[in-house]
Amino acid sequence: MVKSTLLQLISIQFKEFLREPGIIFWALLFPILMAWVLGIAFTKKGEVVRQVALIENIDSTNINLRDFLSDPQIKVLKSGEHQQTFTSVIENTKLGNTTYKFLITSWDAAELMLKRGKIAVILVEHEENVEFHFDPSNPESQSVYLQLSAVFNDASFIYETSTIRPLTKAGTRYIDFLVPGLIALGIMNSCMWGISYALIDMRSKKLLRRMVATPMKKSTFLIAQFSTRVVMSFVESALLFTFAFYIFKVDLQGSFIALLAVFVAGNIAFSGLAILVSSRTAHSRVGNGLINAVVMPMMILSGIFFSYHNFPDWSVDVIQKLPLTMLADSVRSIFNEGAGLSDVLFEAGMLSAIGILFYSVGLWIYKWY
Repeated sequence: MVKSTLLQLISIQFKEFLREPGIIFWALLFPILMAWVLGIAFTKKGEVVRQVALIENIDSTNINLRDFLSDPQIKVLKSGEHQQTFTSVIENTKLGNTTYKFLITSWDAAELMLKRGKIAVILVEHEENVEFHFDPSNPESQSVYLQLSAVFNDASFIYETSTIRPLTKAGTRYIDFLVPGLIALGIMNSCMWGISYALIDMRSKKLLRRMVATPMKKSTFLIAQFSTRVVMSFVESALLFTFAFYIFKVDLQGSFIALLAVFVAGNIAFSGLAILVSSRTAHSRVGNGLINAVVMPMMILSGIFFSYHNFPDWSVDVIQKLPLTMLADSVRSIFNEGAGLSDVLFEAGMLSAIGILFYSVGLWIYKWY
């Protein structure tokens, strides 16, 4: 009797699961789709591209880096898109081929590219040696240094030594790149899970139907959800910044007013998106899949943990238009580049417009019962 009851209950659970096509997609097919996309992105060794800033010693009488890295023995792909860029492929039988794009530039421009995540290492050429400037705690920088230094060691007739110069200036470390990205990620997660999942759960428990029966305006109810999330996001971001400030010496170099404007705009964008995502479904498992479908791709693509400039050039323009990318880049520019309100006004306006659009569509199609 007990076994029969157990088998029937198990059968009921499987039937409920299979009854919803949305649940089957998000639980079974979506993880496979993500694995396929990430597998393509990170397993093709021959297509790895790294950008490196090169500050040349123009007074050198010896063979310089440009001449050496343009040697046919290391397989030059092309002479360059313009005079200040040249590209080389360095072979490694275990790690595959890595394409290095060397950008001839000044120190100030190289430092700005480093803060924005476009490069991981700055090479400074001197008469007798070459200096590697990077944050040793950044895994990508370590990989670039190890591979390039191995090439230079094989050509010791060019430079007697290569020197590591760790970057300690505020804004150039990996932690300075990471913390603003985590603040942006926290805003997205707070809105998507705090609003979307909560509203879907309320609909599944028939609580929204009771709300509609009151004299309350529907828009007022949704705006209240947004207001709560703004306060909670502010507390979460303040705690993260306080921790990073005292432990890692991460500092705010730009305008606090600009940061506040971008912060509010980011909350508007993701609150509107959260309301749109939660507008129809009444099943928490389907809602969980919908939220992950929005959150996961942006969390991977938008340059939170590593620079999105590592992705193929054709995809960078698309990635830069994602809401999380705009938010993370704006927060990062305020923290690390000293950006003011005028520098991030366009991004803040775009994020606000996106949020208002999503909110309007979500409210229009919202299913209250």
